[in-house]
Amino acid sequence: MPKFRTLDDAAVKNKRVLVRVDLNVPTENGKVTDATRIERQAPTITEIADKGGKVILLSHFGRPKGPDPSQSLRPIAEEVARVLKRPVAFAEDCIGEKAAAAVAAMKPGDILCLENTRFHKGEENNDPAFVAELAKLGDLWVNDAFSAAHRAHASTEGLGHVLPAYAGRSMQTELDALGKALDAPQRPVAAIVGGAKVSTKLDLLGNLISKVNVLIIGGGMANTFLVAQGKNVGKSLAERDLAGTARDILAKAKAQGCEIVLPVDAVVAKEFKANAPSRAVSVDAVGDDEMILDIGPRSIEHAVSVLGRIKTLVWNGPFGAFELEPFDNGTVEAAEAAAELTAAGKLVSVAGGGDTVAALNAAGAAERFTYVSTAGGAFLEWMEGKALPGVEVLRV
Repeated sequence: MPKFRTLDDAAVKNKRVLVRVDLNVPTENGKVTDATRIERQAPTITEIADKGGKVILLSHFGRPKGPDPSQSLRPIAEEVARVLKRPVAFAEDCIGEKAAAAVAAMKPGDILCLENTRFHKGEENNDPAFVAELAKLGDLWVNDAFSAAHRAHASTEGLGHVLPAYAGRSMQTELDALGKALDAPQRPVAAIVGGAKVSTKLDLLGNLISKVNVLIIGGGMANTFLVAQGKNVGKSLAERDLAGTARDILAKAKAQGCEIVLPVDAVVAKEFKANAPSRAVSVDAVGDDEMILDIGPRSIEHAVSVLGRIKTLVWNGPFGAFELEPFDNGTVEAAEAAAELTAAGKLVSVAGGGDTVAALNAAGAAERFTYVSTAGGAFLEWMEGKALPGVEVLRV
């Protein structure tokens, strides 16, 4: 397993510790609507504070084009204080005099949140001058934002080259879980890949074929593979121009000894809405005016039987239109089966990606998985086998 520097290696007492967190959380009318990311990063913040470090939080929020009060981290800092049950001071900039004065006023154990790093162009450009301005405020840098680790920005990667760099506890947990899933997994390994489009997951499928024993394909992207096999998918979402690419993937999988599981039956309807009249049919019997909205009962049974014979599962993307009943059935039943096997100690299950997290939460299964990543793009790039800049800089 690759070795990363963690908080176990860091002497934080009386030190100014720049902690890159991800406070880019959902909000409505200035209020945080989902504090999951903050809760996951809380252990890192409290550990450093309890050890007598001065905790200086760095984060982006939204996509501002320069300073923008509507994208301020001030209300998020208030939510951090609520989650931590401790005071969190706020500085109106992340560099310059205001930031320096706020840091200078800190005592050991204090927590300070700096303003949105993306108010400065130098953040996304990873500008060395901006990195140097941030670095003046700290003695060491802790990266606890796996969800932003696929970006080589000043606060997510640049600081790791100019200050002693360590992984926070949330980052460490994520790297441990991901290592168990694909880098050094217990075999056999299966991956479930769903979602709408093959085009967005070509790199992912290419990488997984060489890493997993079984690849279960669901969602709209399965329809493209069915088209590649000469099936009629009616009005279903499918990228018909990628049928050739799908056939190439199937051929490569066969050559590498990776078993591909595609739906053998489907739940179809004539309109895309909740509780639309539907029927389960063989994938050879989809009507011209019908669309595939979920996998059918035989496909569910097959997927569940695969889960019963593997040791490790990586999951990205739902099987069907899980947000509409009854087209959530395939996702819910597979999620429940994976959760039960995990709870029984028979399976290591790691899932990630926005729709996946929502689907597993809807199925009531997320808490029984080994690990569910809240990182969207970073989780996908890791599954694609890409090096993540914010992780690479932490390697020993």
